[in-house]
Amino acid sequence: MKASQFLISTLKEAPTDAEVVSHKFMMRAGLIKKLGAGIYNYMPMGLRVIRKVEAIVREEMNRAGAVELTMPVIQPSELWQETGRFDKMGPELLRIKDRHGRDFVVQPTSEEVVTDIARQELRSYKQLPKNFYQIQTKFRDERRPRFGLMRGREFIMKDAYSFDRDPVSAKQSYKIMADAYRKIFDRFGLRYRAVAADSGAIGGDLSEEFQVIAATGEDAIVYCPSSDYAANMEKAEALAPATVRAAASQSMTRVATPGKSTCEEVAELLHLPLSQTVKSLVLATDVLNEQGEVVKSQVWLLLLRGDHEMNEVKVGKLPGFEGGFRFATTAEIEDHLGCKPGYLGPVGVKQALKVVADRDVAVMHDWVCGANAVDFHLTGVNFGRDVPEPDVVADIRNVVAGDLSPDGQGVLAIERGIEVGHVFYLGTKYSKAMNATFLDENGKPQFMEMGCYGIGVTRLPAAAIEQNHDERGIIWPDAIAPFTVVICPIGMDRSAEVKAAAEQLYAQLMQVGVDVILDDRGERPGAMFADWELIGVPHRVTFGDRGLKEGHVEYQHRRDTEPHKVAASEVFGFVKSKLGL
Repeated sequence: MKASQFLISTLKEAPTDAEVVSHKFMMRAGLIKKLGAGIYNYMPMGLRVIRKVEAIVREEMNRAGAVELTMPVIQPSELWQETGRFDKMGPELLRIKDRHGRDFVVQPTSEEVVTDIARQELRSYKQLPKNFYQIQTKFRDERRPRFGLMRGREFIMKDAYSFDRDPVSAKQSYKIMADAYRKIFDRFGLRYRAVAADSGAIGGDLSEEFQVIAATGEDAIVYCPSSDYAANMEKAEALAPATVRAAASQSMTRVATPGKSTCEEVAELLHLPLSQTVKSLVLATDVLNEQGEVVKSQVWLLLLRGDHEMNEVKVGKLPGFEGGFRFATTAEIEDHLGCKPGYLGPVGVKQALKVVADRDVAVMHDWVCGANAVDFHLTGVNFGRDVPEPDVVADIRNVVAGDLSPDGQGVLAIERGIEVGHVFYLGTKYSKAMNATFLDENGKPQFMEMGCYGIGVTRLPAAAIEQNHDERGIIWPDAIAPFTVVICPIGMDRSAEVKAAAEQLYAQLMQVGVDVILDDRGERPGAMFADWELIGVPHRVTFGDRGLKEGHVEYQHRRDTEPHKVAASEVFGFVKSKLGL
C-alpha cells in the first residue's frame, strides 16, 4: 500500500471527551471516528487492526474444530422470552418494534439464537460435540459509554458456543477452547493472564477471564508470583487466619468519638491500627410473593475488619443470600440498631438480626466498633463476653496484597487488567429453558450441555494500546499492527535515487508477503515520523539522499530511541530478519 492511496488522518490533539490513553491515541491516529455516544466508525487504519485480530481468532478457532456461522444482529423477542432474558436483562438489552408492532432485540450476545439452531439441527448423540462461532456486531445500551472502544455500545465480538452430550465431554470442549484462547493471546504478543472467574448464578467452577495487563485496567487481578495461581477479585479466596482467637485483655469501654464516623477516623483518633477496628454493614434479604411483593425481610449485620472491603459476589453465595440482597434502608437500620449509619456495631442491638463475621474478624480480640450511639464507639470488644458469637463465619472480603495464596505456594499480589476474553461452562441453563434435546444411544431425549466463549475483537486493540504506548503514540505488536513496516523516503520527489531505492525495498517486501506501506506523500521528515510514531507501525526504514551516497539507510523499531544504520545493499535481508522471515 502507498500512503497517497490510503487515508491517513492524524490529529495533533485528542478530543476533549477522550479520557484514557487508548481512546486518545485511537482518535489522534485516525483509527476511529466518533459517530455518537459509544458508537464509532472504524476508519481504514483501525479496520486493518481489527481484521488482523479477526484473522488470528478465526485461524485458531478453526484449528480447534469450531465451525463458523453468522447470526442476525436483529433477533425476534420470542427466543429471548423463552429464557426469560427479554425481561430480566434490563436496559442494556435494546428492544425495538417493527412496522407490525412485533418485538425484536439488537443482539448483545447469541445464546438463544444458537440454542435454537442446535435444537433444530442436532438431533442425535452422533452429531455431538459441536462448536459454532461467529465474529459479529453486538450492541449493549451502556448507561454511560466511555473510554472509546473499551466500553462502547456497539462493538464486534467473537462468540462461540459448544454443545455436548454430558458434563464430561462438555468439560473437554471447554478445555479445548481454553487452550485455543491461550494460543490466540500468545499470538497477539500481549502480556496477559488467564484468571479463574466467578461463575455467578449459573454455578460450577469452570470460568476463566483473559486479562491484558495494563495499569489503567478496570479489573483487579489477583495472582501468586511463585505459582500459577490467578483469579479475579470476585473469585479469589481469603484464607482463614492460621491463628486462634486470643483471650480478652481489655474491658469494654464506651469512648467519645465526636464527628468520627469512619474506621479510619476512629483509628487515627484513638491511635490504634486500622486493623483493630471492625466495620458494620447492614444488608437485607427479601422474600417475595408471586406478585413480586415483599412479604418478609431479614436484616443481616456483616462485620469486616476496618482495613478490608466487602466482596459482594462472595456475600451473594452465602446461605440465605441466594435470592439477592440489598443494603438496608435507614429506617431498617434504626429499627434494629437504634442509630444512624457511621456508629454501628453488634453490641446492644434493639431487634434480633443475623450476624455474619468475616474469617479475620472471627479471630479478633479487644476490637473497636460503633456503640450504636452517635459520636460514640466501643473499645475492648470481644466475642462471647460482650457480644454473642456470630451466626455465620465466612470469607466475605476482597483479598489484599500479601494475603496467603489459596494454593499454599506464597503470598498474593494484585495488578490491573482489561478483560478481553472469557470462557464459560454453561451446563443446561439454556438447553433446559429452550428444550434443546438430543437422543442418546437408548433413544431417550437428553438436554445438551453447553459452553460459551467470547473475545472482544474491538476492545482488544484498545487494550493493546493501554499496554503498549509512550508519549509519542502507539507501539503495536507486529501481529496486529495496521502495517508491519513503513518506508519513509526523504525527498523522493526530488531524488531519483531515493525514489528507486525505496520502491525497490517496497516491492521486495510486498513479494514476500510483508504488510508494508510506502509513505510517498512528500511530507517533511519531522511530520512524517510524527505520524508513524503516533500510528505505531513497529518497523521503520528511512531512505535519504545523503545516506544512500554513503551506502546506508536507517532502521528504527518503534521502541528504539535512536535509528540504526544498515548497509543499503543489506536492508532487505536485515528487515526480513527483524520480522523473523
